[in-house]
Amino acid sequence: MHEAHFDPEEIRKFEAMAEEWWSPDGKFRPLHRINPLRLDYIAEHAPLKGARALDVGCGGGLLAEGMAARGAHVTGIDRSPKALAVARIHAEQGGADVHYEESDAQEWARRHAGAYDIVTCMEVLEHVPDVPGTVAACAAMLKPGGHFFFATLNRTPQAFLKAIVGAEYVLGWLPRGTHRYASFIRPSEMHAACRMAGLETRDVRGMSYRLLTDTFELSDDLSVNYLGYAVKA
Repeated sequence: MHEAHFDPEEIRKFEAMAEEWWSPDGKFRPLHRINPLRLDYIAEHAPLKGARALDVGCGGGLLAEGMAARGAHVTGIDRSPKALAVARIHAEQGGADVHYEESDAQEWARRHAGAYDIVTCMEVLEHVPDVPGTVAACAAMLKPGGHFFFATLNRTPQAFLKAIVGAEYVLGWLPRGTHRYASFIRPSEMHAACRMAGLETRDVRGMSYRLLTDTFELSDDLSVNYLGYAVKA
């Protein structure tokens, strides 16, 4: 019934890694490295304190907990029961106030139109079968003037070399097969999906890895990882 909205094979990949969500040097190591950058970027462009926020494809709750810690009222949705179980346990142990539900953007949008100030969909869109449909569902859940934050991988030779060959095969940061190059999304395609969903893209920035410091930083280089936000009219 729900398979048009998500890829069961993609869910199985992440189910297999679910226990490692909160291990900084485990299989989600890159997400731990970029999470502070993502949170600062969101906080810079949208007030988090008191905001109603939805994290689409929340996984184990890294971003959701971070937004809650900054004062947002956060709901996280995901199609992985194992990831959600990890997220709930971690939130309970740490006292984080986040509500988690097993769902996807399209299904959740049917009951939550215009409900949120902020919707985030980060490091998720390259794993869904219908990018424009997912973006449209995220837009439908925003209040007028609400903010949609996205982060994904560009479909370039550089991204293939760094995100797949480098991260999966050379450095071993991610299990081989985590990403499919054909599913990477060019910024022009993100712009088009946002525009069709009634969103105005306000900013797009690159996230560049610095080997010497083992950190990510915002840059003008969109060739591999990039993030941005759009606003609902």
